[in-house]
Amino acid sequence: MTTDYPKFRNDHGVSEIRIGVREFNCIGVSPPLDHPHVYLNMEEEDAILCPYCATCFRYDPRLGPFEADPQDSLFVDLD
Repeated sequence: MTTDYPKFRNDHGVSEIRIGVREFNCIGVSPPLDHPHVYLNMEEEDAILCPYCATCFRYDPRLGPFEADPQDSLFVDLD
């Protein structure tokens, strides 16, 4: 069984992105300049740093699983 985790990007170079999930993929910035799509799991923590781009992702329970702040940080793969 394959689980599709939401993907988030940091096109604006902000230091922190608030998201509504604890398991997700960071892609860095939008393709074609993206870094390897890395799976991140906060587990019980409220924040995690991406090891590739050093973006801090912070869990925000007010957001849904496909929501982010900034809003355009959610990446939707059209392929």
